[in-house]
Amino acid sequence: MTSVDRAERLRACVGALLGILLTSWLSAKLGGHQAASVWLIAPMGASAVLLFALPASPLAQPWAFVGSNLSAALIGISCAKWFASPATAAAIAICLSIAAMYGLRCLHPPGGAVAVLTALGGPEIDAAGFGFILAPVALNTLLLLLLAIAYNNLTGRRYPHNQRNEIKHVHQTTDLPPTSRLGFTAGDLQAALKNYNQVLDVSVDDLDALFRQTEMQSFRRRFGNSTCADIMSKDILVVEFATELAQAWHLMLKHNIQALPVIDRKRRILGIVTRTDFLRHADLRDHAKLGTRLKDFLRRNDKSHSDRHEVVGQIMSAPVKTASASMPIVELVPIMSDKGVHQMPIVDAELRLVGMVTQTDLVAALYEISLSSLTETSA
Repeated sequence: MTSVDRAERLRACVGALLGILLTSWLSAKLGGHQAASVWLIAPMGASAVLLFALPASPLAQPWAFVGSNLSAALIGISCAKWFASPATAAAIAICLSIAAMYGLRCLHPPGGAVAVLTALGGPEIDAAGFGFILAPVALNTLLLLLLAIAYNNLTGRRYPHNQRNEIKHVHQTTDLPPTSRLGFTAGDLQAALKNYNQVLDVSVDDLDALFRQTEMQSFRRRFGNSTCADIMSKDILVVEFATELAQAWHLMLKHNIQALPVIDRKRRILGIVTRTDFLRHADLRDHAKLGTRLKDFLRRNDKSHSDRHEVVGQIMSAPVKTASASMPIVELVPIMSDKGVHQMPIVDAELRLVGMVTQTDLVAALYEISLSSLTETSA
């Protein structure tokens, strides 16, 4: 049974409806066919299922769709001319089409239907000859593809579903991201797929993401659902937009902290200011003059108008990523390890700041949870 919800089912159905309706209408208009002519081929219906209901499938990607239909049509019409028996022509056409799809890396099941359709022939196909490849096959294919690209992206589906690059280390080093150093790697997955030696109707990056989500779900099941509210610091030092730079800097030094949330009068978070923000805006490229430049940067300007930064709101990072107090801490792991987030402001349902989780808080919590689990297992 399919696991998608009603909204996704409706999205796919409406997409196929619009796709076939507009493709057939536009094909008839652009192709200039008479009422008795072929202006829409049946395999487009099967392609619509893939393009609108399974847009993430490797079998539904643009090159698979276009390459398979055109090569299959060429092979089918050629076989119809070479072999007198329609059955023989159809059988050889599907055989050669699959081989061509493998060779051209454009496997698309409805392409097999195109091969059989053109190999069996008929009055319209025989009359059109190789011109049948251009109209209606190529015309139908390109129109349906354009509609699929527009509809899928407008309804929140990434299409074409290109292979996403692996997560890069935020510090631009050759090390793998922290979450990729344990467990399976991309190389392990590729080796397993090679040994499996069958075509999978799912992209490698989606397969990797599903495995990692499964690991996270397993971790949550085994170690409980501790939330951000359980581990966050509640006595948070904050500043306002108009807090002077020197005041914020000395506050960070006094309390030995790396960042200060910037809030409004209702404690809703506007941004976050970190030591990195201070150093970046102070233009500290000359290390020999670091101390002097930082002092000049923090010093208040007595002029009524100045281009210098004088308050926290002018240098803060915004918008800032936040998490809800009810979020399980396991969901923070990839965010705070792979994406370089060192501190996560925690907000309530009204988006007001209620706490802060740092990498130190997260490490300590995971250590305690793991230790508790080991203790229970040994007992």
